[in-house]
Amino acid sequence: MSSRTLPLLFINLGGEMLYILDQRLRAQNIPADKAKKVMNDIITTMFNKKFLEELFKPQELYSKKALRTVFDRLAHASIMRLNQASMDKLYDLMTMAFKYQVLLCPRPKDILLVSFNHMDAIKDFVKDTPSILSQVDETYRQLVEMYTTLSSGEFQLIRQTLLIFFQDMHIRVSIFLKDKVQNSNGRFVLPTNGPVPYGTQVPGLIRMFSCAGEEVTRRQFSNGGNYTAALREGSFEIFGDRVTKLGTNMYSVSRPVETHLSGTSKNSAQHTKVNVAPNPLAKEELNLLARLMGGLEVQKLGNADSGFRVNLFSTDEEEEEALISRPDDLLYGVINIQATKDQQANAELAKIMGEFTESGDQSPSSISKGDDLLAMMDGL
Repeated sequence: MSSRTLPLLFINLGGEMLYILDQRLRAQNIPADKAKKVMNDIITTMFNKKFLEELFKPQELYSKKALRTVFDRLAHASIMRLNQASMDKLYDLMTMAFKYQVLLCPRPKDILLVSFNHMDAIKDFVKDTPSILSQVDETYRQLVEMYTTLSSGEFQLIRQTLLIFFQDMHIRVSIFLKDKVQNSNGRFVLPTNGPVPYGTQVPGLIRMFSCAGEEVTRRQFSNGGNYTAALREGSFEIFGDRVTKLGTNMYSVSRPVETHLSGTSKNSAQHTKVNVAPNPLAKEELNLLARLMGGLEVQKLGNADSGFRVNLFSTDEEEEEALISRPDDLLYGVINIQATKDQQANAELAKIMGEFTESGDQSPSSISKGDDLLAMMDGL
């Protein structure tokens, strides 16, 4: 497992989230000033300096539930609100889109080009707001500094870590199904055509050499595909042509996007037993999550009229039906971190408590963890 995977995972998922929200804000005819505020607020929070300092520290990936919690808070960093069904759909679309991009990368290093495509798009969203643009540029600089010097082996480890993270996610997405790049069971179809990775040759030729290193014979074979040579390598500079289209906005052409649980996912979810054994990494993960979330500024709505709700479904009825029909095993839980006994001694956790707690929406399982962070950790 690579300890350098988390920043790339966060930035690429964040980029996909912004693509989807931008498309939905336009589809619902949200006023331009409100839509711009939503995008600016989320990007400002996403590239918060304190948050990124924690994010870029070498660390293992944490659980899907913890990552979902981060994006749940990020999506609500402005005046926009999503209910649970729409948030579930948003997260499904984000994760499946990036999983597809990782699978299609010709070389492990090209994951960085995908990340730069997302960063280029994020810069375009805030091009008219210099203060936010400077935050994004600083993150760009950190990405270049941290990743452009890594070896091919280190990028392969990053790719493997990402695929392990995504391996049990098989949500069907209408765009992928219509383009015939995803099967009905939610698994992706990898192409057998197109350019080969930069720096490699089109398969189909076997060359044999003598002990002296001289070529003595050649033999051709059918490679089973329609491959072409790569024209050029994408740019790893802050400004440049990335060449690959992976990581660009696939929602730029307006078309409805639906998600469906595959039969495999439903069945596996119903038969999966929850592991109740204590997780030795749980306390460390919660402390990390607390530090990360401490850097997120969550928008507090002044009055009911200032905010608005975004629906990722075509109608409210579809949204309600999706929430009811989703198996309980696949409903994303949100971690509630509470700090009531020692708020003065730990102001940061008190702040996180206020941001994490969903007013009037705590499940019995969440409050049974304890009245404060330490009690919750002891209950794991």
